[in-house]
Amino acid sequence: MPLRPYACTNCGHWQRWFGPPPSCPVCTDVRNALPPDGWRFLAADEVAVGRQARSAAVAPGVTGYWSDPQLGLGSTGWVIETDVGQVGWEAAGWYPAAAIAELRARGGLVALGASHVHGYGALWQLQDELAPPVLAIGVDDLVWTKAFQVTWPTDDRHPLAPGLTMYRSGGHFPGHSVLHDERRGILFVGDLIKVEVAGETPVALSCHKAYHAQIPLSHAELRQARDLVEELDFDAVATPFEYAAPVARKQVLALFDRHLRGQPVAGPIPIEELT
Repeated sequence: MPLRPYACTNCGHWQRWFGPPPSCPVCTDVRNALPPDGWRFLAADEVAVGRQARSAAVAPGVTGYWSDPQLGLGSTGWVIETDVGQVGWEAAGWYPAAAIAELRARGGLVALGASHVHGYGALWQLQDELAPPVLAIGVDDLVWTKAFQVTWPTDDRHPLAPGLTMYRSGGHFPGHSVLHDERRGILFVGDLIKVEVAGETPVALSCHKAYHAQIPLSHAELRQARDLVEELDFDAVATPFEYAAPVARKQVLALFDRHLRGQPVAGPIPIEELT
């Protein structure tokens, strides 16, 4: 019996399985909530019904793709223009045929990568349809990659394309990575930090091991993240869910420093207190 991709309707995580999977490893992890009414999994052809793509340029050379209606957590697929072609970072939960055709017409993708499992979305679909030679995931997070093939497990630092460098941040997940766009001054932070927005204005920041369960990062994890962020220059961030500007290095460092002074928390801190 051939393996087929199935999506969890609760969180959107994809697995290749013999039939509907017995459970979802992302939902059973402490960082996510269990589905209140039990498991429900959809095959790809079922996910496709009624879903369209939505896309928008959030910065010069950076486009976000979303599935409408969203699937699960509703992750965003970022497409970043570089000197050698387009790079995909994170993925939307589903890409209709029109979105795949648009990406193919724009030259396809030279590489794919993601911060951690909450941003994987339909990476498998982009790999199957566009066949980029590189799909890069932090080596400590390979356990979550049953839906696609990792072609380049990454360590502490990995140049994904000219001007785009992956760094292992750890924290939220052991292999969690961020992507630094040096030219544009954007840090694709994954879930290293969470941004609260009012409209399009960032109003609060938080960091966490598990936001749903309100488990904060440990002091060692905060120090590791702080050491990394201190080396990177940026004035905007992109999570798997939104683009936020202005959010600068000094505010993220202030967030980490606040938690390092005492008992850390997972809840949001107003940006005005971090500036």
